[in-house]
Amino acid sequence: QVQLVESGGGRVQAGGSLRLSCAASGGTFSSYAMGWFRQSPGKEREFVATISWRGGATYYADSVKGRFTISRDNAKNMVYLQMNSLTPEDTAVYYCAADVSGTFYYSFREADYGSWGQGTQVTVSS
Repeated sequence: QVQLVESGGGRVQAGGSLRLSCAASGGTFSSYAMGWFRQSPGKEREFVATISWRGGATYYADSVKGRFTISRDNAKNMVYLQMNSLTPEDTAVYYCAADVSGTFYYSFREADYGSWGQGTQVTVSS
């Protein structure tokens, strides 16, 4: 089955930037809608961003719109999340997800994603 591995997390001061990467293997990457979700302590996992099969459509949660950019490179089986103007409210574990069923062009719902990475920690200090 498809495996996803995130990298690029770390600690950064407020106003700084990080770029998260997600490497996929074991499937047909270009057939998958991809998404980023995040989870803070004591809170539910929430949608961050999604991108369509070939990157033609991208959508974001209101909380990150204008600051975060999702992109993908199907030749490398990679998806990225560029995070700018980070605030302490962005502190969370960030998860990469793939719709391995190939059903959705893009999706905001975590239930639509069948494969998940292990997560990478992002900590933003004041």
